[in-house]
Amino acid sequence: MVTAVSTGGNAGMATAYVARKMGLSATVVVPSSTPPLVVRRLQEQGATVKVAGKVWDDANAEALRLAETEQLTFVPPFDHPLLWEGHASVVAEVAAALGPGARPGAVLLSVGGGGLLCGVVRGLKDAGWADVPVIAMETVGADCFNAAIKAGELVTLDDITSEAKCLGAKTVCRRAFELSQSGEATIISELVTDQEALRAIQMFLGQWLPAVHNPALLPVLKGVCWFCVPDEERVLVEMACGAALAAVYSGLIPRLQAQGRRPPRLLLFLLFICFVKEAEVRTRAVSSSCIQNLTCRLPTPLRPLLVIVCGGSSINMEQLISLQQKLQS
Repeated sequence: MVTAVSTGGNAGMATAYVARKMGLSATVVVPSSTPPLVVRRLQEQGATVKVAGKVWDDANAEALRLAETEQLTFVPPFDHPLLWEGHASVVAEVAAALGPGARPGAVLLSVGGGGLLCGVVRGLKDAGWADVPVIAMETVGADCFNAAIKAGELVTLDDITSEAKCLGAKTVCRRAFELSQSGEATIISELVTDQEALRAIQMFLGQWLPAVHNPALLPVLKGVCWFCVPDEERVLVEMACGAALAAVYSGLIPRLQAQGRRPPRLLLFLLFICFVKEAEVRTRAVSSSCIQNLTCRLPTPLRPLLVIVCGGSSINMEQLISLQQKLQS
């Protein structure tokens, strides 16, 4: 049995990993915007990687063609109930960690094709948290969900112009759009710029690492300490999920509160999901200094804010530095 998946990021990595573990062949079709780092890591998992088109939609069309002409099993990267069920398990794990009676004040996540959003809404309902708002973040230029909400119907973007390539679906999945319209969940769609997403990634590192600002320092800092080389600890967040972090670090939450748009009193409870070595899942708590920085920008008393982000396999320090140079030019 062989599989085909179209992806700009984690869906391909997950498929390649599972296929290798199960002794299957996997063909991962990626757009040309996919970083070489991701292509290499997909190949390290044993996947056959094919490049097709400029954006995810092009790669998806090719994956569907391969599935039909070469009798492959097509694995959708975000638009399938089984995937949503998997995403819903994140909420179940958080509920177990928080314990009886505790709940987040809101959930922040990034939207590309909409699979994570669909799963989180399902998970909130299963946990009895259906009234917990979801703040759905996108970057300008990869904002098909926000565009659909504004238009009142599914919208196909002309192009993906954001550097957050993992958000690169030109049309959000229908179920995500339906959830935004049905009233069964409180979904707030917001946009940030690429620059705001990048800044949030840097701030998440905690100390404004010197290597982020001076590429020449990177080789010198290697081996000095793990904190100076986030690559080795896989704690870097990639650009797509930087949009979710930006909701915190850009001051969006207080602005939403001031507008009376529902997000309540919050304390950051950060769930950091990343691929680590054999696709291990890690949860990292936010440092006390980060919490102190947040509390001065949010009203008290505070309730938890759950931010779901990922990275690890799709970004490294050199790529982060390159993004900074590109966005500052």
